[in-house]
Amino acid sequence: MDNEVIEFDIGLGGGGGSEDGDGDDVLDEENVANCSPVIDGNVATVRSYSPQGDLDLEPYEGMEFESEEAAKAFYNSYARRVGFSTRVSSSRRSRKDGAIIQRSFVCAKEGFRNLNEKRTKDREIKRPRTVTRVGCKAALSVKIQDSGMWVVSNFVKEHNHELVPPDQVHCLRSHRQISGPAKTLIDTLQAAGMGPRRIMSALIKEYGGISKVGFTEVDCRNYMRNNRQRSLEGDIQLLLDYLKQMNIQNPGFFYAVQGDEDQCTGNVFWADSKARANYNYFGDTVTFDTTYRSNRYRLPFAPFTGVNHHGQPVLFGCAFLINESEASFIWLFKTWLAAMSGQPPLSMTTDHDAVIRSAIIQVFPETRHRFCKWHIFKKCQEKLSHVFLEHPNFEANFHKCVNLTESTEEFESCWLSLVDKYELRDHDWLQVIYLDRRQWVQVYLRDAFFAEMSITQRSDSMNSYFDGYVNASTNLNQFFKLYEKAVESRTEKEVKADYDTMNTFPVLKTPSPMEKQASEVYTKKLFMRFQEELVATLTFMANKVEDDGLVTTYQVAKFGDDHSAYYVRFNVLEMKATCSCQMFEFSGLLCRHVLAVFRVTNVLTLPSHYILKRWSRSAKSSVALEDRVADVINYYLESHTVRYNMLRHEAFKFVEEGGETVDSYTVAMAALEEASKKIFLAVKHEGRISLVNGHCRENLTRNGVHANYNSEDEQRSLACPLSEDDMDTKIQELSYQLDCANQNCEVYRANLYSVLKDIDDQKQQLSINVQSIKLSLKDGL
Repeated sequence: MDNEVIEFDIGLGGGGGSEDGDGDDVLDEENVANCSPVIDGNVATVRSYSPQGDLDLEPYEGMEFESEEAAKAFYNSYARRVGFSTRVSSSRRSRKDGAIIQRSFVCAKEGFRNLNEKRTKDREIKRPRTVTRVGCKAALSVKIQDSGMWVVSNFVKEHNHELVPPDQVHCLRSHRQISGPAKTLIDTLQAAGMGPRRIMSALIKEYGGISKVGFTEVDCRNYMRNNRQRSLEGDIQLLLDYLKQMNIQNPGFFYAVQGDEDQCTGNVFWADSKARANYNYFGDTVTFDTTYRSNRYRLPFAPFTGVNHHGQPVLFGCAFLINESEASFIWLFKTWLAAMSGQPPLSMTTDHDAVIRSAIIQVFPETRHRFCKWHIFKKCQEKLSHVFLEHPNFEANFHKCVNLTESTEEFESCWLSLVDKYELRDHDWLQVIYLDRRQWVQVYLRDAFFAEMSITQRSDSMNSYFDGYVNASTNLNQFFKLYEKAVESRTEKEVKADYDTMNTFPVLKTPSPMEKQASEVYTKKLFMRFQEELVATLTFMANKVEDDGLVTTYQVAKFGDDHSAYYVRFNVLEMKATCSCQMFEFSGLLCRHVLAVFRVTNVLTLPSHYILKRWSRSAKSSVALEDRVADVINYYLESHTVRYNMLRHEAFKFVEEGGETVDSYTVAMAALEEASKKIFLAVKHEGRISLVNGHCRENLTRNGVHANYNSEDEQRSLACPLSEDDMDTKIQELSYQLDCANQNCEVYRANLYSVLKDIDDQKQQLSINVQSIKLSLKDGL
């Protein structure tokens, strides 16, 4: 038979292997269903699948091709019909000019994996690759002739493994190829904001089946990622030019680029001076929002946000996530921390992502990290869509389990009942989020501060700062203007909230001094939230259930509903209370349960340590003495209550012990009579009676010991030694004068604080007026 020249010049496939290894085995899907590869040299029974229709040609020795590429394409086409994948193996080069003169193409399962100890000895393999090579001998070798033609010099047909059926051959690596029309369709759908899963569904419908598409969802995802990366390379230069210009215009503007700024391949971070100042006031809790990096959006944009004193979202900086490796997130978090003066937040909220979690553990080891519960709920609707459709009550039961359980034991029990009821105990995704429950389920997080007004409602700051500005169709050219517009809008809303707080007076709903105090301290929105809790106390009963002498425990429940009770532990001497609901720890506002205990114990005003500055009108105040003097003012407000509660607490113990026997009763009554006389003298002299060695100073005066000394007495006391009683009297007199001086100092300090606060209020009012004028002028233009 004469040698036949085969003209075969088709596309070579999207993943046509390499000469030096397995290629990307992570993405290789050769171990498809119904395959039983050889393991440890044991050859499985071969099961051949007859191709449909004409086989065209089968390789044979002596077959000629016009080029090496034509030979490779023919063998790959033959492999697709038969049901195996190919790759390039070995080659020989000419000693004269180094040109390739012989090439071998083999089955992808040829040989065995080379376990190079030197390569794996000093490094941990995080994602072990699937073993795909089983020593198959099937191969095709071609060599070049003097005529320039390539001829088949060797052909081995037999395989030692099962071949792949036609409906699965598209999964083999050398046959996965995205055609030109498919790329065009992917580009169009990606620009419309569709993700790889929905795009693959459209392609399968367009081509009439997954086997006719010619590639997998993994290939589609990789193509979209590379396409996105290429489009970003040009856009990044626009971003860097913008940041450089902002840095020139604003000295407080901060930006940083990971790696070489001229050839940016890493993340980019920036923060203006206002964002850095806001962090000083409200940086106790931070949200790192990575929603915009999803395939739905064209921008890999991630803002750092928080909550201001009006409960509004506030910006702490932004990042572009060009590289999403763990090392890049570590760089980003360290850079952001440096821009924020190196002070880490108390808590941080992110999307449910293992890479981000690992980076946070390394950069913020003391920060409480949680996953965004609402992102998990959204993912739940996707992962359990069939359950939502079949069981309309599932969503309500799921929310109840996560949001309304009061203890970890109750949650665990509720969760087990839920997964058993809907037969979801073996659901992979539910098992993953259950293992991470301590970082998103409410009952495990209530002891940490997250600045949320309600334990069960979504915070306004979560994924909302740029809502309405950045969307699925936003590109980088549009982003800069929309970014500035969003920042300007948020600033305007904060100014409006400041104005409303300073110039409107809330309606008080109770005669409580505590409500009036809160209306003067908190911002308008925060006061309304506090007022809601205070008014709710009218429907709650607080009953004492335990008293150990220092801390009293109260059971607090709605009238007639003792089954839903909360427990408040109250230390009257320190004026500190903790509730089992932990609302103060979570949000920074006292709950109705603690306020109910304050009501029954006659605590008339809020103790200073329960008024967080970050929620107050003066959250952004620059008055240096404010914190210290505020304690003085609060001392005057609460001192009567403290004295009353301390006396009553001690009196109850005195009554209980004094009434046990007749003798103790007699002693107690005598002590009360003596105490009554001393209190009468103290009230008569307006509190100027002091004690000397346990006796009233009034009694000492009657005995000839004078409390006041003129200059001659003082000189005489210096010249002559004083008796022990005289020394005690002198010490008491000097102590009294020191007390008077301290009281005068406190009054002067309070007056100074009042003046400084007036100045600060006027300054804040002027700032609001200036902002209002600017906005009016801008609207006019």
